Amino acid sequence: MAATTKTATLTFNGKTIELPVHSPTVGPDVIDIRKLYAQGDVFTYDPGFTSTAACESAITYIDGDAGELLHRGYPIEQLAEKSHFLEVCYLLLYGELPTAAQIEDFETRVTRHTMVHEQMHNFFRGFRRDAHPMATMVGVVGAMSAFYHDSTDINDPWQREVAAIRMIAKVPTIAAMAYKYSIGQPFIYPRNDLDYASNFLRMCFAVPAEEYEVDPILSRAMDRIMMLHADHEQNASTSTVRLAGSSGANPFACIAAGIACLWGPAHGGANQACLEMLREIGTVDRIPEYIKRAKDKDDPFRLMGFGHRVYKNFDPRAKVMKQSADEVLALLGIENNPTLQVAKELERIALEDDYFVSKKLYPNVDFYSGIILDAMGFPTSMFTPIFALSRTVGWISQWKEMIGDQAQKIGRPRQLYVGETRREYIEVENR
Repeated sequence: MAATTKTATLTFNGKTIELPVHSPTVGPDVIDIRKLYAQGDVFTYDPGFTSTAACESAITYIDGDAGELLHRGYPIEQLAEKSHFLEVCYLLLYGELPTAAQIEDFETRVTRHTMVHEQMHNFFRGFRRDAHPMATMVGVVGAMSAFYHDSTDINDPWQREVAAIRMIAKVPTIAAMAYKYSIGQPFIYPRNDLDYASNFLRMCFAVPAEEYEVDPILSRAMDRIMMLHADHEQNASTSTVRLAGSSGANPFACIAAGIACLWGPAHGGANQACLEMLREIGTVDRIPEYIKRAKDKDDPFRLMGFGHRVYKNFDPRAKVMKQSADEVLALLGIENNPTLQVAKELERIALEDDYFVSKKLYPNVDFYSGIILDAMGFPTSMFTPIFALSRTVGWISQWKEMIGDQAQKIGRPRQLYVGETRREYIEVENR
């Protein structure tokens, strides 16, 4: 528990209530209102929980004003430059950067769990061919508890560990299978001689008829996309995983709940919405028209992929992602791709135009990740599944932390009731 050295005083209806104030290691103080209802017969109203801490966590810290994102204290910029996705997975799960022996063991365990139960292939065939890959992922990940029931006991630390490794290893395989199924191609089995990102790209783009070599620039870009989406504090999908987990639900069900929440266009679908906007603009010569509309308060059109709800100055992940976007576009070229040409020109305007600069409407991580994934050849329907497989380690880390928190209770938000007061039932013939 964070240190408690101060109190806040609330006076209401003639009552004075002393509430403890906790001081975190970083960030603003937090008023503890757990006894507010018992002592004052009142509770708080906070739609969206934007001013409410629902848990205590030591995993990720965000300072939106400073544009700072820390995983276990390490800045995301340093991790993106010097680390790789599976090392960040280890950091999020266990709290410290691994030694050489620890990361080798961890990578081996993940790599050797990437195959899914063969009967799961039959499960996929129950979906329509045109099913959205996220719909398939919600169903298949939720069904993992039926295929791997030997790791669903949340009270057994070893089973929790096995479940964590299984999901980090198998969710990319499931995402790739969902993609292959949606385009009518055969499933591609994972290979143990490839790194995590390269393995995923091969499972998505290889076909049995010929060899497939993963370009290291594309593999590095995919690894960064995964790393930059690995965890983002108590966002909607992470809170969903914690809320589902608070009931004692098995970890596979909790992650499926997180995937379902992430599917929403206001959350995981942002990069897809951004690319669809770029395609709507169509060509570079139409950009001034849409810039004018974006500046018009009476026009409902909004530029997607610019600014961020949490980050008020800049998105630290976007700086790293821009580098990858430049590398990928230099490799694959944008000369014959009008969508990418629109993206580059919009980026230039947003970084120079006084309107965008003054309102801090900088290109965010969704803007650049959408560009990269499109350039790689992924359809927009796969953008959110890739987000989901990247965020799985964050969800699992948050879930494991919640299970070990002695103060954790089943989630049960209150409400501000505005319906009818008590009234008596009227027989149907008298209505």
